[in-house]
Amino acid sequence: MAQILNPFAAHIRTVKKRLIIIGATILVALMVAFAFSGEMIAWLNRPFPNQLVFYGPTEALFASIKVSFLAAILASLPVIFYQCWKFIEPALLPKEQRWGIPLFALAGALFAFGLIFCNLVILPLVIDFNVKFLLIFGCAFELPLVLTILARVGVVSAQVLAKYRKHAIMAALILSAIVTPDATLFTMLLMAVPLMVLYEIGILGARIFGRGGPTEVNLPLDPDLPIGPAGQRVR
Repeated sequence: MAQILNPFAAHIRTVKKRLIIIGATILVALMVAFAFSGEMIAWLNRPFPNQLVFYGPTEALFASIKVSFLAAILASLPVIFYQCWKFIEPALLPKEQRWGIPLFALAGALFAFGLIFCNLVILPLVIDFNVKFLLIFGCAFELPLVLTILARVGVVSAQVLAKYRKHAIMAALILSAIVTPDATLFTMLLMAVPLMVLYEIGILGARIFGRGGPTEVNLPLDPDLPIGPAGQRVR
């Protein structure tokens, strides 16, 4: 039992350490970004015809905090991606580890594309200034990359992802109903449909780059080896 718990405890400590590093980085970036929250709010308001109106000092404060948090996430992406990479790196083969830098660039590009897509397409349609939408779409556009990496390290497979497609669609609809500013079908589909498309892209990436299933190796049996309880020779 101790042999099982010790590696598990070390694994938990490693995860905790990386989460602390990510949290501290975001906190520092948040304090810096808060000083420029006014300029960032003005820039994010560009797609809208009217200026933002705050009906109380707390609304303006919360808007500044939200925008600063978004900027902090963006500024912390290199650290976040690096810590995530170091977490999954031991599960990769040496020839796969050389893809670290391209994966960093691809992850950053996908997150930025999600922000651009949300700011220029989604937000003007729902007529709502919502930083939460920006963060969700930025993270959602990482879904194909995440699924591909999980398939590459052998956690999931394209067959499993395709099998649970209906569950993924239901999860996308539920998430859209929770985070959208109203409960209309139109705004729900504005978010649910891109999530479904990204999930399908993730299945395609898992099918192309995923690790193949385990191959059975037929080793020669030694007649002197004992027989196991299931009738198989113990190697």
